[in-house]
Amino acid sequence: MTTPVLRATPELVATAWLKTVVGDIVSTTLPKPGSDGTLPWADTGFVTLVTAGGSANIYVPLRTPALGVTCWAANPGSQKPPWGKASNLAETIVAATLDHPNVPKTTLALPGGYPDVQVKSAYVTGDPRRIPDDPSSYARYEIPGLVIAWTEVAL
Repeated sequence: MTTPVLRATPELVATAWLKTVVGDIVSTTLPKPGSDGTLPWADTGFVTLVTAGGSANIYVPLRTPALGVTCWAANPGSQKPPWGKASNLAETIVAATLDHPNVPKTTLALPGGYPDVQVKSAYVTGDPRRIPDDPSSYARYEIPGLVIAWTEVAL
């Protein structure tokens, strides 16, 4: 029996790249409150992402997925959402895409035996926007499109 070859995915690559920008507060899902009702990410905010589109180049092994990015912030014990904290996370991501000399990062190591990747470019397709009326009173800003161009590193 042969071992299946693992391939990098847009969500794995985007998560790894975003962690170089905002730290270890990135996932595809928002963490649930703890059993005591506390939010482990209340002090830092949190970033979630979802693949929204994009494509693979038909001539070279270059992937360019478009991802929806949501920046969250919470003010436990208050009904007033901390809009500034969520906005700052979103603007930090936008600023990182504009740091052109540093976008082509060194090799990003992916978890779990997936191949390493090289990010070639990153850009946003729209400005962050406030999403009002979250029933949980979380502050929420969305970046409608984050495009990350990347290739797997040859073994």
